[in-house]
Amino acid sequence: MKTLQVLLLLILPLFTQATSNPPQKEYYSILVYHIKDAAQETRMDAYLKDALIPAAHKSGIARVGVFKPIDNDTSADRRIYVLLNGRSSEQLLKLPHTLLANNGYVTAAKDYINAAWDQPVYTRMENIILEAFNTTKMVVPPFTAPKGERIYELRNYESASEKLHQSKVDMFIKGDEIGIFNRLGFNAVFYGDVLSGGRMPNFMYMTSFDSRNSRDGHWKDFGNDAAWKKLLADPQYAHNTSRTEVILLHPTDYSDY
Repeated sequence: MKTLQVLLLLILPLFTQATSNPPQKEYYSILVYHIKDAAQETRMDAYLKDALIPAAHKSGIARVGVFKPIDNDTSADRRIYVLLNGRSSEQLLKLPHTLLANNGYVTAAKDYINAAWDQPVYTRMENIILEAFNTTKMVVPPFTAPKGERIYELRNYESASEKLHQSKVDMFIKGDEIGIFNRLGFNAVFYGDVLSGGRMPNFMYMTSFDSRNSRDGHWKDFGNDAAWKKLLADPQYAHNTSRTEVILLHPTDYSDY
């Protein structure tokens, strides 16, 4: 009896600690800046590099990813994507106010903060808030290729209803589509369910490759994979996607990714 009591004294604290401290879930923000010309792009680059990223680091956000679509130069609607991760959605939503308490940020961001109404730094911006899938964490790919050659692929899956959206999420988690990506070396950066955005219900994820040829080869292997073909044919996942958006991106030279 005494031995049992001793064992309980040793085990109970461990059990209590395990149940009271669940793994910290991650949250992401994707800022999308729409810009009209090279002049705005230059100003946005200066703001992100010299003001936002250093201040975000100081606020506890270890890495900030900045990406541009590979066809940005020929697009009428140029875009810049900024990826941040945080401890909560509240932290990410309050980040603009947090940054204003940083004197260094206010000084470095003077052009951005005080932009005249007829000389804006951007034409429009979006803030998409995501909650990481329970089984995933953000990963920084271990690439050595020059940033200008790397491809980051941002995918957005929209569904016709909340039920079908959950089916698509289940396809990734319970159906282990994530496992297929891992096995084939897709270098996923994140998987996240959109909590607030303009195309709900939807989720987004980002994979990464050291070149365009590598990206194309990986997707060819994925399309021919037996496990993927079996998953795709599973009737429980039928019609769970109404629209897929694929955006190929290069990281900027000052991006943390």
